[in-house]
This record gives sequence, C-alpha cells and structure tokens, in this order.
Amino acid sequence: MDHLVFEVGLALVLVAGAALLSARLKFSIVPFLIVAGMIAGPHLPKIGLVDLTFGKFVDGSFVPNEAGQAIQFMGRIGILFLLFYLGLEFSASRLIKSGRSIVTGGMIYIGLNFTLGLCYAWMLGWPFKEVLIAAGITTISSSAIVAKVLVDLRRTANPETEMILGITMFEDVFLAIYLSIVSGIVLSKAGSVIGVMLSAGKALGFIIGLILVGRMLTPYLNRVLRISSNEIFIFVIFTTLFVVAGFAETIHVAEAIGALLIGSVLAETEHAERIEHMVVPFRDFFGGMFFFSFGLSVNPLALGGAVWPALGAVVLTLIGNVTAGMLAGKSAKLSPQESFNIGFSIAGRGEFSIIVANLAKAGNLMPIIQPFSALYVLILAILGPLLTKESEHIYDFVTNMLSKFQRSKTALPDAADDNG
Repeated sequence: MDHLVFEVGLALVLVAGAALLSARLKFSIVPFLIVAGMIAGPHLPKIGLVDLTFGKFVDGSFVPNEAGQAIQFMGRIGILFLLFYLGLEFSASRLIKSGRSIVTGGMIYIGLNFTLGLCYAWMLGWPFKEVLIAAGITTISSSAIVAKVLVDLRRTANPETEMILGITMFEDVFLAIYLSIVSGIVLSKAGSVIGVMLSAGKALGFIIGLILVGRMLTPYLNRVLRISSNEIFIFVIFTTLFVVAGFAETIHVAEAIGALLIGSVLAETEHAERIEHMVVPFRDFFGGMFFFSFGLSVNPLALGGAVWPALGAVVLTLIGNVTAGMLAGKSAKLSPQESFNIGFSIAGRGEFSIIVANLAKAGNLMPIIQPFSALYVLILAILGPLLTKESEHIYDFVTNMLSKFQRSKTALPDAADDNG
C-alpha cells in the first residue's frame, strides 16, 4: 500500500510509451497496449522500488496485487466510457429505426460463427463440454475493442456502424442465453428452460425498455441537464452512467451494454455535444488502461501447447466474420465495401471470451482451454484492429483478384475457339 501510487505510475509509464510508439508507427493503439501489459507481469524481476509484476499467475489465472487491482478497476471503468461514448454517436431513435436489420444481422452473425466454433472444436476431438465452451469463446466479440477501433479510425459516422452496434447488442442477449444453458451443463447443474428464458428476457427487456423510456423522458432530461456549472454537470452525467451500467450488471446484462444504451439515450438530448466533449479525455485514459490490464492477464510463457488450435480458430473466425458481415450488410442494403468492413470491425475478441473460458476452469474441463482462449483472444485483439484499419485496401485487393479471375475464365473459351 505504501508504494501503490508509484506502482500505478510505473504502469502509466508503460501505457504512455506504448501510446507514443503506436502514434509514431501510425497504428491502432490497442495491440501496443496489450503487448505492453504482457511485457509487464510476474515474469519480470522486481528491482528495489521498481515493481512491474502487478500480481502473479496461480493455476493459469492472473491474481493481481493492490496495484494490479487498481489497474483492473481503471480498465473496467474504461469499458464503460468507451461504450458510453459510442452510444453518444448513435441516438436511440436511429437504433430503433434499424431494429429489423439489427436482428437479422445478429442472427446471421451468431448462427454462422457459433456453428463454425462447434464444428472446429469437434474436429479437434474435444469432449462435448469443451466443444460448447470453445464455440462460446470464438463467437462473442469484444465490445471494448470494437468501440475503440471505431473511434480511433473515425468510423462512427459510417453507414455500417449501426449494424456493428446492433450485432454487439444482439450478442449480449445471446450471451445471456448461452451462459444460462452452458453453465448448467458445465457445472453439472440443471439448466431449466424457464431459467434460460427469464435470463434472456431480462436482457432483451432491459435493452428495449431503457431505449423506449429514455425517448419518452428526453424533454425532461433536456430541462434537468441545463446546468451551467461544468463540475456539477459532469457529476450528474457520470452518476447516471455508473448507476445504469451497474444496474445492468445486477440483472446479468453486460455493464458495457448498459453504458452503450444510456449513451444512446442521452444522444437524443440537446446536451449530447457537450457531454461528448467532456467525456473524451476520460474515454482515452481509462480505455487505454483496459487494454493494458487485459495484457497483464495473459501469460506468454504458458501458451505453447495451444498455438496451433488457436491459429486455426483465428483463421476460421476471420472467414466466418467476413462471410457474416457480407450477408448481414446485404440484408441491410449496405454496399459491398461497407458490408466487408463489418466483418473485420467485430473480429476483436476480449472480455467476453475470457469470461467463457473461466467457466471452463470452474468446471474443471481440459487445461488447454485457458491457454487456447488467451492466445486466441490476444491474436484477434491485435489482428482485428490492424485488419479493420486496412479493410478498404484488402477489399480492393480481393475484388481486383476476383475480377482478374473472372476475366481469365472468360478468355479461356475464346482462346479455345480461336485454336479450333
């Protein structure tokens, strides 16, 4: 406790260094922050007051010390600010207007990726429970990474972002159903159909209810938030954010989704621009701490046996994401380029995949699940933002290759006729 502030300061040195390096190389900051967290950790020596371990690994799981706990808490706050800011970019009315396409796109995305995850784990020869866990790990996107990438690349105004946000919310409803069923199976408890329906109903009811109530209260919110003092104004906004997000967590809806929704509600008010301007510094600081704290939880020395299964899962996920993005975008009448962007934008895996992997640990399943999930998440957390940044160039390359292939096929019959 005596050196808590100093140890957190050392973590900030690493975060600032990673941020400066990413700016110099003109890449997304996300992979640099994750790698900085991995470089720190229990495998580094402690020299005098300089302690960059922030905890230790016990049975494959990171157990933070006091400084590590502080970093993890700041990271948790970072998720809230990232999703809250993203919600401010999309008003509740826009999300309601896109309701049908969101449900269609979400079903396509979940159905395709979950099926691929099931088949892949089954082909690896894993037992039934491990197959169910692997499918969950490979299906759910990271809300924090998705939000960070969209903000960093300034794509919040893009047409496809509505679909991306919709799929993210649809995933949360799916997660409620999935965890209710799989936790009952993995932990050898009866997962009743009624319990599953109640859990899913809570998530869906909370999402729809908050949007509808927020829209009705917009005139009232406009009056209440006419506060001249910036200090009081920010207190009121942050109180609302934390209370709504915290309440979401108590009813087993991801707190990040609660933050996203309250942001979309406040986007309907006349104060949206003021809120957005004041939230940006908090979003950037605490958001960076989330990705650094995630890196701390990955032990690079324990990933060996999971390399090939994780790499195979990454390739399959990218194929599934691009395919699902193209289909979902087509259902929403988006252009092929915009549809292509969807797949890479939601490829990042993170906090939800780790939650599912921890369920396997609680159920004493195969030890490979933990390093598999850590390596899989790490690769996509790094690769996802990079591919998203270059998605337009990748799309141009793919379309050019396809057009050349089509021209070559057309030319072959003509050449054969000439020879004849």
